[in-house]
Amino acid sequence: MTDAVTRFTELALSPALLDALAANNFVEMTPVQSAALPLMLRGSDVIAQAKTGSGKTLAFALALAQQLDTDSLAPQALVLCPTRELADQVADVIRSTVSRLGNVRVQTLCGGMPMGAQISALKHGAHVIVGTPGRIMDHILKRRLALGELKTLVLDEADRMLDMGFADEMDVIIEHTPTLRQTLLFSATYPASVKQMSARVQRQPHSVVVETLHDAQDIEQRVYRVEESVRLQGLAAVLTDEQADACVVFCNTKLDCQAVEAYLCDRGFAAKALHGDLEQRQRSDVLVQFAQRSINVLVATDVAARGLDIKGIALVVNFQVSQDADTHVHRIGRTGRANEKGLAVTLCSDKEVSALQAIEAHMGRTIKSKGIQSLRFHANRIVQPAWQTVLIDGGKKTKLRPGDIVGALTQDGGIPVEDIGNIKVTANQTYVAVLLRSVKPTLRYLKEGRIKGKRYRAKRLS
Repeated sequence: MTDAVTRFTELALSPALLDALAANNFVEMTPVQSAALPLMLRGSDVIAQAKTGSGKTLAFALALAQQLDTDSLAPQALVLCPTRELADQVADVIRSTVSRLGNVRVQTLCGGMPMGAQISALKHGAHVIVGTPGRIMDHILKRRLALGELKTLVLDEADRMLDMGFADEMDVIIEHTPTLRQTLLFSATYPASVKQMSARVQRQPHSVVVETLHDAQDIEQRVYRVEESVRLQGLAAVLTDEQADACVVFCNTKLDCQAVEAYLCDRGFAAKALHGDLEQRQRSDVLVQFAQRSINVLVATDVAARGLDIKGIALVVNFQVSQDADTHVHRIGRTGRANEKGLAVTLCSDKEVSALQAIEAHMGRTIKSKGIQSLRFHANRIVQPAWQTVLIDGGKKTKLRPGDIVGALTQDGGIPVEDIGNIKVTANQTYVAVLLRSVKPTLRYLKEGRIKGKRYRAKRLS
């Protein structure tokens, strides 16, 4: 293989994997896929510096899928992720990748989820395990999960896992894997801790460093100078000035997230916070609502938002200046993706100027700065969501599919098909985006009618 390989069909992939790629309209590889996949398909260890949105998940999904023996139900690939949300996203990509291989079982094992269901699933075996380090370690130490036949180990967002204090758990897990395995390490940043981990767990790894998908020219950056006492008011002024239908506000702590959420909601914004104190059900609800645009302001910490891959984010606001330059780059990379234009705004007080200067030096550019007094908050310019999320108490386990829901609502419920948007089906629940004008008729039908002959409970998420 050479650096000139740019199309998936040029790779030595099985026909079933190529069929799955074609079904999802994947033709041209991203830079990280073009650079890393030929190495991974040869069985080499790889350490890749690539950020969310670069296509790294599909790259390692293809690599591990190529090696699967579908006749054996022993775990052959393990992917470690820092958060449950990222693990769910990774598992979905892998399931899509292996969809033409036959009955490949992909099992997620994450903290905050019912242990009993995971224990039962492991008794039936799985080809691929995706999960968070703490829960994976628990299953290994209690002999519910054996990794003796593991072929591929993936450490996704390795820097964040180390930042979150998972080093010990990761070491325990790796001790229970075969020495002769392929280890793929992906990291958005490349600090000393990641280099040390690579030296411990990889064998002569090939290094791959690629640029992110967005170009710096696709992201306009602005800085507004604020006094600490008016930082919240300044944020509200930015939001009504830009009127973005999807915005992520980054805060340095979960307490700041809670304060920002409360302030914005009091003023009429459709905002919700995403941080470590939320239960898994709450986190899932928030992320789906944001993806379905039934809320349009997501207030998040860096850890909670790691791995977040939602398209069409027009605006990112740094409520405070990040103390780490790489984190700043990662934050603003949520907008301006896939050749779309984006705006990143940073609120900066006098005490944060030195941190801002460090970011500018790291990026090799100066960011325009002006006083926040140039903006005014206008309550009548608050963007309200056009959609609402309806939650149905059935999912994959009751064999609900998006087509079943659309058919019931449009044919039997009389809901216009254009009023039904994104549908996300999970194991036990289904989230349906519905235009505001059709929310009440939808709930009325679901209360009185049936889907595939069965009645389901439903409610509107606030």
